[in-house]
Amino acid sequence: MSDDSRPGSVPVAPAIIASPAKRIDALTGDPDFMTSLARGLAVIHAFQERKRHLTIAQISHRTEIPRASVRRCLHTLIKLGYATTDGRTFSLLPKVLTLGHAYLSSTPLAVTAQPILDRLSDQLNEACSMATLEGDEILYVARSSIPLRLISIDLSVGSRLPAYCTSMGQILLAALDDAALEDYLEHTTLQIKTSRTLHTPQAIREVVAQIRQRGWVISDQELEMGLRSLAVPLRDSAGQVLAALNVGTPVSRVTRQELETRFLPVLLEASKELSRRLFF
Repeated sequence: MSDDSRPGSVPVAPAIIASPAKRIDALTGDPDFMTSLARGLAVIHAFQERKRHLTIAQISHRTEIPRASVRRCLHTLIKLGYATTDGRTFSLLPKVLTLGHAYLSSTPLAVTAQPILDRLSDQLNEACSMATLEGDEILYVARSSIPLRLISIDLSVGSRLPAYCTSMGQILLAALDDAALEDYLEHTTLQIKTSRTLHTPQAIREVVAQIRQRGWVISDQELEMGLRSLAVPLRDSAGQVLAALNVGTPVSRVTRQELETRFLPVLLEASKELSRRLFF
């Protein structure tokens, strides 16, 4: 097993706070902080793949932002062309994609990672991805998929998944300091996705300890039965974890042993190459 890790490394994200509204409230003492902008972004983030049409009450419940503020945010988004309504529910419009495109077209992380992920996917004949930690979820910032979908969720750049039951999420949680990890465990609902899901704080602490020692992790059917994934960290020149890389495989085609012996060295080398291109 690789020991390519640094226990207790610098956090990749600030401590988790229970809801967007509470996170916003914690920052309102800053005279330059725009509460209205923060609320608008929180409203956008309330929409998910399986919840594309939401009422004001549902958005308020998800964000803990007052309904009156949610209503004003939605009105503004509609006027600017980012959202629409049928009179009862609200949904986002394609113009929202321009926000993500601005990031993807300007950040060296995603731009540099894409060709490496494409080559990695061709070499391993499996889907490969890169994600960062965003709140209590992972955010896909680059992905190279294969025609055959492995899971029921249609993953793409911008997709989000729970951190605790995904290989990249566990890598990113392991990069948090102990205080931030405990805050995450206190405020995150650890739902059981499959019979193999690690769904207790102690189980997450144990896998985090293993990752800090080994430097990689295999998530074995924790998110969805039939899917295994292997993940490693991406570090900057100071050793801080910026993102995670992974490869997802069907259990019917790739064994755990093959993930460790054949896939892991290739994924680690890809992570090192990406780090060299970005920081050296």
